[in-house]
Amino acid sequence: MLKTFPLGGIHPPEFKLTSGSPIKQLPLPQTVAIMVSQHIGAPASLLVNKGDSVKTGQLIASINGFVSSNIHSSVSGNISKIDTIIDTTGYRQTAVFIDVAGDEWVDTIDRSSELVRDINLKPEEITEKCRESGIVGLGGATFPSHVKLTVPTGKKCNLLIINGVECEPYLTSDHRLMLEKGEEILVGISILMKALGVEQAMIGIENNKSDAIAHLTRLSSDYKGITVYPLAVKYPQGAEKQLIKALINREVPSGRLPLDVGAVVHNVGTAYAVYEAVQKNKPLFERVVTITGKSVTNPGNYLVRTGTAVRHLIEAAGGMPDDTGKIVNGGPMMGKALNNTEVPVVKGTSGIILFPSDESIRPELKPCIRCAKCISACALNLEPYLLANLSARGLFERAEIEKITDCMECGSCSYTCPANRPLLDYIRLGKSTVIKMARQRNIK
Repeated sequence: MLKTFPLGGIHPPEFKLTSGSPIKQLPLPQTVAIMVSQHIGAPASLLVNKGDSVKTGQLIASINGFVSSNIHSSVSGNISKIDTIIDTTGYRQTAVFIDVAGDEWVDTIDRSSELVRDINLKPEEITEKCRESGIVGLGGATFPSHVKLTVPTGKKCNLLIINGVECEPYLTSDHRLMLEKGEEILVGISILMKALGVEQAMIGIENNKSDAIAHLTRLSSDYKGITVYPLAVKYPQGAEKQLIKALINREVPSGRLPLDVGAVVHNVGTAYAVYEAVQKNKPLFERVVTITGKSVTNPGNYLVRTGTAVRHLIEAAGGMPDDTGKIVNGGPMMGKALNNTEVPVVKGTSGIILFPSDESIRPELKPCIRCAKCISACALNLEPYLLANLSARGLFERAEIEKITDCMECGSCSYTCPANRPLLDYIRLGKSTVIKMARQRNIK
């Protein structure tokens, strides 16, 4: 019987339309807008000015605090301006606008396709290389990877878990990466193991990616301590806590981290980025993005430079379908709608989905019938209807007591609600408010 997490979860239709589409390089645009904040934590500090010339891979904004990340230019050219632009969150944020002129990379990057297996850096040097290269979690959270590799005094990591689940419908960027860059991912996992000082790594992959499971299982036989585990298909198994529960049956306590149960979790895309950083001296300035939708003419998976406008991805996929009603950044469950196509791709952009109009209109809201389906679907044993009601009424102190900050915003509650209540919307409002309240308390 395949492993999975026991509590809650749902089975939305998969619509993995691009699972058989090989990764293609998206042509460079004429201009890019590179955000100085593409990660959880403090925005990076600018190192460049209007009029400067930059090369591909050059550091343009430096880490600003322990939880922060370096930002590198994804193109070569001239900086036309430093201004604000609406990013994937819907807010205006600072960006570096670069007019592209060729594609001249910094000299230290190894651009050869040769696989480099030998790991010559010490653990602390690996962590520093990840820090220098701006590596963040590519599963969507964009948490700076060097922080995860820095195990605090008194804590012990004995297991590395690699997330190859990709449970969001429509998205296939991780799937294609596992098929096409399997060796590099495994070397990256070995690098992460060395940095953490662990001898065992578990790769969790849902069973709807049988080709990726077979491929990595075959390749991993040459890598000591790395094992592939097929998982039953269930959303949101890609969340850290659910993946840990599925693989090793350990429960991460409320308000705690995977490290508190002896594990560290990294995405397969992150492992590949770590390989490129450590073995090829390549900073993180491009990633694989899925562009898809039921009406999209040519959906696919593209290697995209950060700062590229979403518009270019849509053009590569055959243009905007006439029936498009909504453009979503990320998966349909946790992603957020974009208000324009000039929004730039960032490190955390895993996919762009174009939904037809008939799937973009919110159904009519009905009164809650207390059916408890949202509770049954919650993989964290929360009460979504209660958290949503408390947030709607501004009772944020009570929402904090009811552990609203534990919510991972997976959207399972809204998906199952027969009354079409916008549960996740209200919970997101309450969660962000409670986090702000907590920060204010800490300042005082």
